[in-house]
Amino acid sequence: MEDFWSLALWALEIWLYLIVGLIMVPAMFGFSLGISETYMTILVKTLEWATLKIQKVQAEEQTLKASGSNGLIQREDGSMEEELEELRRSRPKPPVGGDFTLSDSFYFTRRGIESIVEDEVTQRFSSEELVLWNLLTRTNNDFQFISVRLTLVYSLGIVIRYFILAPLRITLACIGLTWLVIGTSAVGFLPNSRMKFWLSEWVHVMCYRICARGLSATIRYHNRENKPQKGGICVANHTSPIDIVILCNDGCYAMVGQVHGGLMGVLQRAMVRSCPHVWFERAEMKDRHLVTKRLKDHVNDKTKLPILIFPEGTCVNNTSVMMFKKGSFEIGATIYPVAIKYDPQFGDAFWNSSKYSMVSYLLRMMTSWALVCNVWYLPAMHQQEGEDAVQFANRVKSVIAHQGGLVDLQWDGGLKRAKVKESFKEEQQKQYSSMVVGDDSSSD
Repeated sequence: MEDFWSLALWALEIWLYLIVGLIMVPAMFGFSLGISETYMTILVKTLEWATLKIQKVQAEEQTLKASGSNGLIQREDGSMEEELEELRRSRPKPPVGGDFTLSDSFYFTRRGIESIVEDEVTQRFSSEELVLWNLLTRTNNDFQFISVRLTLVYSLGIVIRYFILAPLRITLACIGLTWLVIGTSAVGFLPNSRMKFWLSEWVHVMCYRICARGLSATIRYHNRENKPQKGGICVANHTSPIDIVILCNDGCYAMVGQVHGGLMGVLQRAMVRSCPHVWFERAEMKDRHLVTKRLKDHVNDKTKLPILIFPEGTCVNNTSVMMFKKGSFEIGATIYPVAIKYDPQFGDAFWNSSKYSMVSYLLRMMTSWALVCNVWYLPAMHQQEGEDAVQFANRVKSVIAHQGGLVDLQWDGGLKRAKVKESFKEEQQKQYSSMVVGDDSSSD
């Protein structure tokens, strides 16, 4: 029995030495030994082989294309006026000055059925579907049963992901978070000086890099000359809580959020000792003026780190960008847009908080193949003369959506858990009323 425990202790020591020497030390200093690159090369070739195998077996390619579609409804891009005009063309005389025709009801009936079957909002909060299988469980077709060889590769992948990668990643995540608490707490005891701020940034970035290695993250940063500067606000689209790890892997930011309890509260209290993060109590979050004032005070101090904010206020499934809340655009600070786009071929980065808890989500990520994403730093943007906060927010959102290849939506992400505001319904009613009654009727 003693020999068994001695062997187990020896194996644990070897395991930790390998983690520290091959992963943690390179991560701390921002370089790689090539292990991740080799792993990604093998993984890409394996997925390409599986894709060719599936395409060879599938008799009809249209089956695969249909399975990869994110939508059941093929919507037209025309406006209400254009579509109603198309319906009214069958009239012998076109309406002059606006009037009502019975055919108008077909437009609203069709749009209502489309919204019931598949609206533009709900589908943004479900996992992005793939055209082809990536040897993970989530798929619309049982591709793993196409052939014996493919089934064996799928089974081998389960062993690798759950019994090799998962323990390694969990170990790295625990080490990274532990070092974050210990390091920031220790730096917090130092007097305010350049050395303290430098150590704080180094500790934050080091720990986030260790956590990124714990997800087998492959991140490509573009246009680094546009990185957010001190005294500004960094805004980005939001897919996952891991977005913070992705961005902080390349630089340090001041976080904004609500004070939490439990493990999250321990991390928040440790981090704020060494870095001026902006945490609010639950009651303070409802006071917009207080929130705005604290954010203004932060950005007016050019020695403080740029603030990182996700204006959507919720996670969206890596296919689109939803409405930006105007709060961070009312401060008058320089805005640094950042676009983040994940590659779904290697794992689903979207956090569906309605379906998975944070722990379940992180376990899913740690049992995926890898985390691959692109990050684009976009040129700094300023509020133009005569432009209000909502227009400024929409302009920034459009730039992010265009760069990331995402769909630019005007819908509020809060509709994930709330009903549509009456103002949205009234806007549609007024738009149709102006067509029926005529724009000049109110002046007569």
